[in-house]
Amino acid sequence: MASLGVLVCGRTLFEVAQGWQGRHTLDVPVVVVTHTVPTEWVDEHPDAPFFFVTDGVGSAIASAQQLAGDRVVAGGTIARQCLELGLLDEVAVDLVPVVMGAGNRPFFGALSAEVLLDNPTVCVQGDRVTHLVFPVLR
Repeated sequence: MASLGVLVCGRTLFEVAQGWQGRHTLDVPVVVVTHTVPTEWVDEHPDAPFFFVTDGVGSAIASAQQLAGDRVVAGGTIARQCLELGLLDEVAVDLVPVVMGAGNRPFFGALSAEVLLDNPTVCVQGDRVTHLVFPVLR
């Protein structure tokens, strides 16, 4: 987490989290991919380090990379779109011993093409969790 510079999320997660009340719990800037800027929220949180991008995921990632400098850009809810656009370098998976069934939202959803991942570059076993990081093969 020390290398994290910017988070990118979709508007749905932003709404569900209620904009983290103007400051994300990881205390980093957040780029939100949306069709419309929530102007009322922006007016209520003038000092919030949130940036709303209305012209697509590619533009949001470019904005996030500029904000992050040499730090890491991370995003969860838009991962499928980033994978399909070739914008994702690696996939982090936290494996926990819980079988959840179908769930209500698959993380990657239906990809338009198969995406291959390489062997994990990080494998950290914790208490009832294994953290894995897989590079995306191009």
